Amino acid sequence: MAITALPPDTDTDIARVTEALTMITPRWNVRIMLALSGPPLRYSELAAKVSWLQSGQLHPKLRTLCDAGLVERAEHSSRHVTYGHTERGAALLPVLPMIVTWAEEHLEQADHPLPAIEQIEDSLTLLTRRHAAAILWVLKSRQEVSGRALARIVMPKSDWTNVYPPLRQLVADGLVDTDGIGRPYWLSAAGDGLGPVLGTLSAWSAGQPLNQAAHHPVWGQPQAKPAPRPWVSSQSRPAPAALPPARTGEAAPTWHNRDLFSHATAVRPTAAIQAGGPRR
Repeated sequence: MAITALPPDTDTDIARVTEALTMITPRWNVRIMLALSGPPLRYSELAAKVSWLQSGQLHPKLRTLCDAGLVERAEHSSRHVTYGHTERGAALLPVLPMIVTWAEEHLEQADHPLPAIEQIEDSLTLLTRRHAAAILWVLKSRQEVSGRALARIVMPKSDWTNVYPPLRQLVADGLVDTDGIGRPYWLSAAGDGLGPVLGTLSAWSAGQPLNQAAHHPVWGQPQAKPAPRPWVSSQSRPAPAALPPARTGEAAPTWHNRDLFSHATAVRPTAAIQAGGPRR
């Protein structure tokens, strides 16, 4: 069933990427995925790695990740059960350092160095706003679009004025720019910079090698980078501890908790940012 007035292949592409983001964005999902990097773990071993989760919270999270095809449960005996990544789950991990790279360049500078895991969670919160992926797709494809025209494309069965709340949010988040009411909208430098992330998510969700992201019909084509415009969240963040470089088209790297949990954090990590953008 079409969700936009875009061509069917583009509509399907957006739906796949939106679904992929929905799999990993819920609270703690990325942290659990990272904790499972390496050999499969018994439940008690995994629980020790994510000790901030209260009793009863880990089981439903694992069940959701298993249903999404990112984690597999292996029952060796009635008393020996382990959890580990599926091939699909492991293939998704190289997207994470790409998100960190984007966050370091485009999210608001924090008062103190942030662990990369928090940068990932903040970024995912922005990308999973309702209609965000479709709006970004259209603006990347068409350069500048009026609000009314954008509404006809992104939400063809809805009142066209309904496009403005998500547009205003994307402007507040620094992913979209406009010169004011009644003026066209276009991607900011931060929105345009999402190309590698969204292109790679598209390749992953379609079951293609990640290096196919460079050939994505929208996000893979090199275009002139929009001139940076001043906004509160455009400053670069302090760099976290070194991360393994993103590898497109190669085997997923072996991740360790120290890679994305750099810098000391509280026993119970801070939740991802609330609505309103990455302002700290």
